[in-house]
Amino acid sequence: MRDPALYEVMSIEPEIIAARLAAALVLGGCIGLDREWRQKSAGLRTHMMIALASATFTLLATELHLDAALANPTGTTDPVRIIEAVTAGVAFLGAGAIFRGGRTVEGMTTGAGIWLAGALGLACGAGYMMLAGIAVVAAIIVLTILGRIEHMAKKAADKAAA
Repeated sequence: MRDPALYEVMSIEPEIIAARLAAALVLGGCIGLDREWRQKSAGLRTHMMIALASATFTLLATELHLDAALANPTGTTDPVRIIEAVTAGVAFLGAGAIFRGGRTVEGMTTGAGIWLAGALGLACGAGYMMLAGIAVVAAIIVLTILGRIEHMAKKAADKAAA
């Protein structure tokens, strides 16, 4: 039997933590897989790690909020600050994926995907798997179906210009 004084006591059950982290990995992977297939620099592992990190930060913020509320029930805590911090950090990563060459800008979709992976992680970490699931379905529609339409329109425009 282990000494509880040597280990942290979590308010959220380990099975729930595992489910939320797994959901973040899977949903982040869905976005990353599209980027991987398109051979973009930020692919499967990058998106999965961002979603996992965001979920971990959210779970940690939840635990810290619960601990503070238990320690001082009349005090105030603001768990939304962690969302702001994660969003800023992920936006920094996403901005790094965007570059400009002459009159073109590339990496915008990858940057947006990185930002979305962060949001998916935050949602999973907070326990909003349905929200994250709907968001990833919408993202897959945008990335695949609209990506194909965009590609066909570009081919048609190139053909008309030639």
